[in-house]
Formats: sequence, structure tokens, C-alpha cells
Amino acid sequence: MTMTSEDVIAILGPVDETLIADVLATGANQTELAEAFAWVSSDEALMSERRPLPTGRIALLIDLLVSDDEELD
Repeated sequence: MTMTSEDVIAILGPVDETLIADVLATGANQTELAEAFAWVSSDEALMSERRPLPTGRIALLIDLLVSDDEELD
């Protein structure tokens, strides 16, 4: 299922249009975005669960989210 701008905002909260466009361009779905957001928000918790490091679209989404977060700092 194709993700919409509203889906991105529902998962990430209010973000700028550029980030929304970048996320949508990855072709990721809501589950992948939610997992990427979880990694960005609490990677230590996921590591302690012994979850494998993300790859593919999830890793790409993490890069986008971290990059956007660094710009805000």
C-alpha cells in the first residue's frame, strides 16, 4: 500500500514538506517508517532486544530521519 503525506505525519508528527517528500520517495510503507522511527527514537532499547541492525529501506529512512534531526540542532 502506498504511503501518503498524512501517513508520514501520523507516524512522525509535524515535519517539513521536504522530509515528507524524501520519505515518500523511498517507496517505504507505514510499517517500515514506524520501525525506522523506533530505531531513531530508542536504538538502545532495540539493540538490547537483540534485533538485527536495519537494512534496505528502513536503513535509508533512518538516515533521512537522523539527517533531518541533525539539521534541527
